[in-house]
Amino acid sequence: MGVKLLPSGSSPPPLSRVAASAAHGEDSSPYFAGWKAYDEDPYDAAVNPDGVVQMGLAENQVSVDLLEGFRENALFQDYHGLDSFRKAMARLMEKITGGKATFDPDRIVLTAGATAANELLTFILADPGDALLIPTPYYPGFDRDLRWRTGVHVIPVHCDSGNGFQVTAAALQAAYDEAAAAGMRVRGVLITNPSNPLGTTARRAVLEDILDFVARNNVHLVSDEIYSGSAFAAPDLVSVAELVDCRARRHGGGGDDGVAGRVHVVYSLSKDLGLPGFRVGVVYSYNDAVVTAARRMSSFTLVSSQTQRTLAAVLSDEAFVDSYIRANRDRLRERYDHVVAALAGASVPCLRSNAGLFVWMDMRRLLGDGEGEATFADELRLWEKMLREAKLNVSPGSSCHCSEPGWFRVCFANMRLATLDVALARISRFVDKWTKSTVGKINNLQHSICDVNWLLLDRYHGSMRVYNSN
Repeated sequence: MGVKLLPSGSSPPPLSRVAASAAHGEDSSPYFAGWKAYDEDPYDAAVNPDGVVQMGLAENQVSVDLLEGFRENALFQDYHGLDSFRKAMARLMEKITGGKATFDPDRIVLTAGATAANELLTFILADPGDALLIPTPYYPGFDRDLRWRTGVHVIPVHCDSGNGFQVTAAALQAAYDEAAAAGMRVRGVLITNPSNPLGTTARRAVLEDILDFVARNNVHLVSDEIYSGSAFAAPDLVSVAELVDCRARRHGGGGDDGVAGRVHVVYSLSKDLGLPGFRVGVVYSYNDAVVTAARRMSSFTLVSSQTQRTLAAVLSDEAFVDSYIRANRDRLRERYDHVVAALAGASVPCLRSNAGLFVWMDMRRLLGDGEGEATFADELRLWEKMLREAKLNVSPGSSCHCSEPGWFRVCFANMRLATLDVALARISRFVDKWTKSTVGKINNLQHSICDVNWLLLDRYHGSMRVYNSN
């Protein structure tokens, strides 16, 4: 399957006890052994009359003739997923990377969405009490998805606005050391690329540093790339799969410096194609043991055969897929530019983004009363005022474990343009009201006009630059 993992300087870290155990029964039960024998040598009256007849499947086909029209969709599917759909997904993922990475359909494991994919990988890679490192700010749902049922800890890797919140090797090591000091065994790093909530793609050098870190510390890397097809501006997306392929080529196409077996990619159709209701996710791993364990666990999170057949037909139309990817990126860029321009008109800066469905809005100057350092309590008070007074539901940075108070995630692609303009107008009015209120407070302190203007210029315009993450 795909890249062949040859012995190298170090082998991939072990998997969880659940993934490595025989409790699943697939390797010991004659029930599963019979299924395997049938899969390898299925009876067919015309093609394979001496093959194994499947009498271990409790499925009703007695009246299947009454279901003509959707018979194929109604019949049982195996845990691997339909071959046609896995091939279509692999091709889509390759298109999204611009052909810079290759994906082997045999390494694709289907799940009911990316949430299920991330939890499944957590079950496979870590035991209860172990830890995963995640750069901040990160998607708030990870606190539920990765911890609730698995018993695994999430350790934030603190990043800041000084470099556009790009993760550094030093920050990774600090988080690793923090986990170790607390008696936790770190089993992996999870990143989102493009980032949710930042809307930025990771630089190639940053990804190389992360790969070196996981190899050096003998841990795994999960790259959640569910927004990879939504990168709409430079710099182009660099998938971790591209770097795995590059390293394999540098090592003569066989060895891979021990990295590939540690790398696992998550993808989904929910974001790039806007199909969250179909519940289609992908685990893609270069590690044979992870692929095997994921297939076994995927029996709890299957994608229906009807969904697979429908989407395989859609994705097999390559002209449509190419056209959709281009049009979607163009529309996201237009929507992003529209939001950034409106926010700038309201004197609200944001991080410069190039991907995803959101902007990272900087409201730090609205925190507190100008006396002392702003706090996360100030941020939550501001968030509540926006929710109650402006009737805007934006996500405060603290919910994403951001290390700096005052940042907010604003989603812009989940509504019509007219509705978005209503929201942007509300932000403008909210900020204008705050500005007038703050000016009034300053005037009440009887500052001179010159002092007032200086304070306004320093406080309101000093932070107006757009933070460049490139």
